[in-house]
Amino acid sequence: MSRFFQPNLKRQGRIARGAIGTLCLIAGIIIAGDHDLWFGLFFVVAGLFAIFEAVRGWCLARACGIRTKI
Repeated sequence: MSRFFQPNLKRQGRIARGAIGTLCLIAGIIIAGDHDLWFGLFFVVAGLFAIFEAVRGWCLARACGIRTKI
C-alpha cells in the first residue's frame, strides 16, 4: 500500500495538474455562486483534488496503473 502513495509525477505533470486544479476551482466557485450549487461544488472538489495531486506529486490514475501522457 505504501507504494501506491509514492510520488509518480514529474515537473511537467505537476504543473499540468496544478493548472487544471486552479481552473476547476475558479470555475466551481463561479458556477456555485451564479448557477447550480451542487454542480459548482463538484468542480470545487475536483479542483482541490487536482491541486492536492500537484502538491504531492502523485496522480491517482497513474497509481492505479493507467498510463498518462504527461
